[in-house]
Amino acid sequence: MDMGNQHPSISRLQEIQREVKSIEPQVVGFSGLADDKNYKRLERILTKQLFEIDSVDTEGKGDIQQARKRAAQETEGLLKELEQNANHPHRIEIQNIFKEAQALVKEKIVPFYSGGNCVTDEFEEGIQDIILRLTHVKTGGKISLRKARYHTLTKICAVQEIIEDCMKKQPSLPLSEDVHPSVAKINLVMCEVNKARGTLIALLMGVDSTETCRHLSCVLSGLMADLDALDVCGRTEIRNYRREVVEDINKLLKYLDLEEEADSTHAFDLGQNHSILKIEKVLKRMREIKNELLQAQSPPELYLSSKTELQGLIGQLDEVSVEKNPCIREARRRAVIEVQTLITYLDLKEALEKRKLFPSEENPPHKAVWDVLGNLSEIQGEVLSFGGNRTDKNYIRLEELLTKQLLTLDAVDPQGEEKCKSARKQAVKLAQNILSYLDLKSDEWEY
Repeated sequence: MDMGNQHPSISRLQEIQREVKSIEPQVVGFSGLADDKNYKRLERILTKQLFEIDSVDTEGKGDIQQARKRAAQETEGLLKELEQNANHPHRIEIQNIFKEAQALVKEKIVPFYSGGNCVTDEFEEGIQDIILRLTHVKTGGKISLRKARYHTLTKICAVQEIIEDCMKKQPSLPLSEDVHPSVAKINLVMCEVNKARGTLIALLMGVDSTETCRHLSCVLSGLMADLDALDVCGRTEIRNYRREVVEDINKLLKYLDLEEEADSTHAFDLGQNHSILKIEKVLKRMREIKNELLQAQSPPELYLSSKTELQGLIGQLDEVSVEKNPCIREARRRAVIEVQTLITYLDLKEALEKRKLFPSEENPPHKAVWDVLGNLSEIQGEVLSFGGNRTDKNYIRLEELLTKQLLTLDAVDPQGEEKCKSARKQAVKLAQNILSYLDLKSDEWEY
């Protein structure tokens, strides 16, 4: 259509659609809840656009009616997506876990508000459990959920780091104020920094509505300026003391930048993270080795070289930096289990091959354990190839087969023979590990 002759109503609808399109990324990436200010802002904008669309006069013309209908559908679709993001079951799960963390901080971290260092083991265990549960919240690759999980994890991990750093620090300072007049000023600043630490924890966890990040940043920057203005008269010990306090302030300022960092795609899209890319590279090679072994005509010939390479892959995973990110830590942990499970499979295959080459007389209980190990080897090969979820028939079949092997082992009477007892114990542990690995493969976890 010639733009110069385009109907004014069509032009107006296209203008509204451009405005709606401009806020689409904000809606898709919205990671908050329905009571957030940003939610209400986006909802208000989209609702206003719907009213604008509705007010466009179609003059009874079919093409304008269709254009208005399409514009309304697009806007309503974004409104629906915004609502779904805020009310997604996994978003609610993230929020409920965060509320547990808030309650834990309120109950256990009161000493920080007065600059104390008393943190119980109960708090450390509780916060670690919360972090682990957050890493297991499924996002399905949805940007809003990834972002919400990252925001929440970042805040809680920051609190954990602040507390751990404070607990580990054993300074020989503060210095005596008799050393130099500047020491008294540094001591005062250090006291204010301790208070700021408690305030920062409260801010990160949303348990203090009287303070803002902007104001705390100004306070810390002012303390830094006070320290910079001090004359330490070339005294090394006083300069070192001041440097320690300056470092503490810089650490706290770093945590105040968390919100801005979490808004950048690289922060929560771990698929582009360099540590995750290294882990994926290791997993890709591990899967190639696994496929070679499972499809080989004469797999024993590959056992030695495959195990050597797999051990090297374990070493590569050990070198991956987790960047204090629990999701990367979990990804590395799972990758190690993947590689280690394949090594265990090879070890069992080798043991079974050697038993064939060097047969020996065995009592019935010991032979029964070896028979189970042979069955476990076959089942483990299937588990290694399994790629479904827990609702698949094959998952249920494999789970039943492994449970049956455990029951068979339970029925074996070692007749007091220590060697047989040890073998049965190892076989039980192997069966349980294969069951755990099957669960890990089928739990649909993603970073």
